[in-house]
Amino acid sequence: MASSEPPQRQRYWAKWRGRGHQTPPRVNASELFWSFIGSVLGIGAVVLCSMWFDGTDRILVIGSLGASSVLVFATPRSPLAQPRNLIGGNLLSALMGVSCCLAFSRWPILAAALAVGLAITVMHLTRTLHPPGGATALVAVIGSPKIHAMGYLFVLFPALLAPLILLLIGLVVNNMASKRIYPEYYW
Repeated sequence: MASSEPPQRQRYWAKWRGRGHQTPPRVNASELFWSFIGSVLGIGAVVLCSMWFDGTDRILVIGSLGASSVLVFATPRSPLAQPRNLIGGNLLSALMGVSCCLAFSRWPILAAALAVGLAITVMHLTRTLHPPGGATALVAVIGSPKIHAMGYLFVLFPALLAPLILLLIGLVVNNMASKRIYPEYYW
């Protein structure tokens, strides 16, 4: 008796078409305003703090913070933007990145791949999934010699301090908007 289900290979390729849902609606002017103000103030505060710590080098300013800013200020209700995820995801990912960089410094491809894979795994296990954390782990491995020289200090500066600054600005700015509440939960 033949099954009415398509073969597994056909089902696999059919998934590539997507579900056919429409794109999300545009956000209103208020959401645009608060997202803009929050991200400008948040990243501005991180850069200012970085300059205070390390002058013109700005080691505290890593690319993943831009992505964290998108989550905190453009999607403050997302589980991925909550303080547990913002802080824990970046912190644990930096720990994985620095550890892989130190353990596998002779094999940079392996170090980079393991850093991101382990970061994702640890974030899942600890319920701190924060997509920018993957980039934080990667920066610890592929970053400049100055980042490598920091060793585990990278976990504190920028992976802990910078998200704490974004969290503080997020608490202030997101709660100034009448229709926003941030955070949904802390821990």
